[in-house]
Amino acid sequence: MIKVILCDDHALIRRGIRDTLSDAPDIEVVGEAGDYGELRTLLRSHSCDVLVLDINLPGGRSGLDVLHVLKDEGLPMRVLVVSMYPEDQYAIRALRAGAFGYVNKGGDPAQLVTAVRTVSQGRKYVTPEIAQMLVESLTTPVVENSHEKLSDRELQTLVLIASGKRLSDIAEELKLSPKTVSVYRARVLEKLSLANNSEMTVYAIRNGLVGH
Repeated sequence: MIKVILCDDHALIRRGIRDTLSDAPDIEVVGEAGDYGELRTLLRSHSCDVLVLDINLPGGRSGLDVLHVLKDEGLPMRVLVVSMYPEDQYAIRALRAGAFGYVNKGGDPAQLVTAVRTVSQGRKYVTPEIAQMLVESLTTPVVENSHEKLSDRELQTLVLIASGKRLSDIAEELKLSPKTVSVYRARVLEKLSLANNSEMTVYAIRNGLVGH
């Protein structure tokens, strides 16, 4: 039996994932968490083979942050990222951070079950689209999008600003000081050669980092 823990801040999304996985005879969902703090508490009392993890989490820790922490701690479970974000923007970044697979929430439920089974065996799960991206990255000259130079925290700051959040709101959400968030904002502006929040928002929309 493959033991799975879910970490997503939306209860309805967790329920949908749980129901999909529970229909499989060889998969058991042993716990659910809505943020990083709940996940840490859960991991102290439950072991699992696969952690199904969202990228966008509340409370200052993104899914990418969680990936880095789990990788540094050497925990044995494999992580499958299930996210609403486009594959071409976050999949490679998640895989580099230690994820074993990446599935879009809008995909076929059967794909999720296959991904969990594949990841539980210690094998990488990538969709044909991600596989093509990986092949192209090996066989074509590197043409890097400007935002790929951003750190995970800088990218998170860009997305939140482009989503209409104020710096004070971002600081509270990420559990950082407003001064620190301002530093991340300044780095984003410099790295992307942008002048203000409006230009950051336009950039994020054009590059599929946030919705219109």
